[in-house]
Amino acid sequence: QVQLVESGGGLVQAGGSLRLSCAASGLTFSSSAMGWFRQAPGKEREFVAAITWRGYSTTYGDSVKGRFTISRDNAKNTVYLQMSSLKPEDTAVYYCAARKVASITFTTRTYDYWGQGTQVTVSS
Repeated sequence: QVQLVESGGGLVQAGGSLRLSCAASGLTFSSSAMGWFRQAPGKEREFVAAITWRGYSTTYGDSVKGRFTISRDNAKNTVYLQMSSLKPEDTAVYYCAARKVASITFTTRTYDYWGQGTQVTVSS
């Protein structure tokens, strides 16, 4: 049974930073591409970032480029999202997602497993 458990969300002031973590179990983590998505109230789920199985390649959504960094530690079966220069519009539930394959994509339908999400709230 695959489980993805996010942590690290919370309330932060604009301009601040947070680091999200996603601990994975039940899948061959080192062979899986991983991604982060977010969903704000009343909006569709939005791609944030993704990373290949070895971490050699990453991609980011336009709204977070230059501010967010995705990374992974295959020894710990964990993927991270370092968020800096946070803005109120970054407020959303952030979801971790995993693919069964190593290549990255940025569409929700191409990810096979999802976590429950962690709330990030950025105050102005």
